[in-house]
Amino acid sequence: MANFLTRTQGKKYGGSGLHWTDWVSYAYLLAGLIVMFGPVLWLVMSSFKTESAISQFPPTFLPYSQKEVVVAGFDKPLPLFRAKDAQGQTRELAQVRRIGLVATMVDPAAPESDRTEIRININDRQPVNELKFASGNYTELFGKFAFGTYLWNSVFITVVATILTLLFNSMAAFALSKYQFTGQKTVFVLIIATLMIPPTIILVPAFLVISELNLLNNLWGVILPAVATPTGVFLLRQYMLTIPDELLEAARMDNASEWRIYWKIILPLSAPAMAVLAIFSFMWRWNDFLWPLIVLSKSEKFTLQLALNAFQGELNTQWHYLLAMTVITLIPISLVFTFLQKYIATGIASAGVK
Repeated sequence: MANFLTRTQGKKYGGSGLHWTDWVSYAYLLAGLIVMFGPVLWLVMSSFKTESAISQFPPTFLPYSQKEVVVAGFDKPLPLFRAKDAQGQTRELAQVRRIGLVATMVDPAAPESDRTEIRININDRQPVNELKFASGNYTELFGKFAFGTYLWNSVFITVVATILTLLFNSMAAFALSKYQFTGQKTVFVLIIATLMIPPTIILVPAFLVISELNLLNNLWGVILPAVATPTGVFLLRQYMLTIPDELLEAARMDNASEWRIYWKIILPLSAPAMAVLAIFSFMWRWNDFLWPLIVLSKSEKFTLQLALNAFQGELNTQWHYLLAMTVITLIPISLVFTFLQKYIATGIASAGVK
């Protein structure tokens, strides 16, 4: 990796510095990195902010929050400000209350007997901020609502739907790529033609079918309609066409059944394409919102995506919790892509010959 990143045009032409094309390349890569990962990094940092820090203007990248101080005679900690008094001296004062443009403040360092209230214009004070990571945004989620239940529902739907998608799509692709039968091309064209049908058009028929099967408010009602996908069939079929037919003929000569050929030869050699489809399927199922919203109406059956929507309404949009939940929903997608992305660019030509 280090050798790849330090491979520059300047070294290619015998120089020790960077060529102008190197500067352009690094600038382009840096701009792409900021555009792609900047919002995600901002989201992660904002999830560690307190509720008051999120509403501060102008916003800050790091989770700074206003410092509070305990003052004798007051039940709650008071926010701390750096303000100028009548003598023009800058001091750290605690705000007791604010009415309009005037803030009533006290000196927290003064004894309670000598403490006097100071009235200052709000434009003459600045909040005293400190770097503070609000880890409670994550730990308090489990006490606010049934987060574990929503997480389990999302994991179950995503994992089971992905496994069934890989199984059924690979079987269909195997039949369309390695068998010759009447109407083979017609069937394939019809499958691909369904890509032109917007998903919203089939929502009502799909809902009626699920309702007749008594699968409303059932996790299987979310899983089953999305098992067969024309994208998966097309992707796997095109990949399986590159597997030599001689391997299958040799297996049949050894009295291997068609199921054994599919399970022991086709699936292992199609691992790169299967990994790509697994990534797509995991992303589709995990981020799906519309279909679970239609099928599921009981809160105990909600997925994380539905819980985010309901959570926003029930708690009057407490953004610090909502951002923490959003970060948690991003973690599984990131892990799946991290472990499976190496298969995306892997070929099977050499493996097929071996």
